[in-house]
Amino acid sequence: MRSEKASSVEEDFFLPDLCQAQSILFLVLVTELLVLVLVLSQSRLIDFSWVSFGLTSLFIQWTVLSSTAVLCNFRPTLMRLSVPMATTAGYVLILSLTLIFSLIATWISNKELARWGVVELGDIGRNLIVAAVMTGIAFRYFFLQHQLRRQEQAELNSRIQALQSRIRPHFLFNSMNIIASLISIDPETAEEVVEDLSMLFRASLNDSTDKPVLLSEELSLCDKYVHIEGLRLDDRLDVDWQVDVDPDNVRIPLLTLQPLLENAIYHGIQPLPNGGTVLVRIREEANCLIASISNPVAALGQTHSSGNQMALDNIRSRLEAIYGAQASLVTESDETSFCTTISYPL
Repeated sequence: MRSEKASSVEEDFFLPDLCQAQSILFLVLVTELLVLVLVLSQSRLIDFSWVSFGLTSLFIQWTVLSSTAVLCNFRPTLMRLSVPMATTAGYVLILSLTLIFSLIATWISNKELARWGVVELGDIGRNLIVAAVMTGIAFRYFFLQHQLRRQEQAELNSRIQALQSRIRPHFLFNSMNIIASLISIDPETAEEVVEDLSMLFRASLNDSTDKPVLLSEELSLCDKYVHIEGLRLDDRLDVDWQVDVDPDNVRIPLLTLQPLLENAIYHGIQPLPNGGTVLVRIREEANCLIASISNPVAALGQTHSSGNQMALDNIRSRLEAIYGAQASLVTESDETSFCTTISYPL
């Protein structure tokens, strides 16, 4: 619980993790562009001085990389501060390093003046002003990026929850009829149905739809659903489970398999007079989880009206919202069977 809270605080902090190689590479490239602009602004292109470019690049890169290292190590401390306090502290750290390196650079480049204890205050002041302006631009950029990420995450959560709210078990009234018929003859089974139904609706109303759960939890919900439908369809329903992965080590978005299983039973098994078998196969392939649910189909004219496309579209949208373009949901059908296959990276 503590690690999850720390991770949440870290994600909610506007200053990015500057310890990552990608962030360092970005800062180095931006700094080199800044150096190039500064050197070109002080000389003509034909008189471009590579010596000046090298020395300026050395000074600014050293300042930027040192500031990055300091902010990287002080980031846990800054995260405990408010945004204004963290911004002020970051400013102080960067300007202090700029002042120190400016004094060192001035002392090295002006040995005669340094012999008399004199420093070029104009150059130091210019360096501090440039550092203050560039730090302000960088912090503003980081803050806006952070606000944009928070907005996108909020929109994503709202989108997933909206899709989740549309995935409701369609067998509510049938379950109520089953419970009513069992109360007088088999109250224990009726109580089990009530408990299974409450677990299904509790999962359906769960807000943490963007955080995958263990596959074992999803399979448990599927078992509860099959148990309820089995009481209604009796021996017409059979489910063949072929799970070739460890359900306690694999995660899946909540209520992904259950709606697909519901579609297979409602649109495949229920219209068949003799029922049939739903095949559920789950395996791992190329670091992706592949789950397929296939069911027999009734002859033309005996099927329900096509209404399962909404659930498929919802699940496809949820998978794409969580995993991006690497996730997929495809369907295959012929005259005797219908199969839905989902795939997403582990």
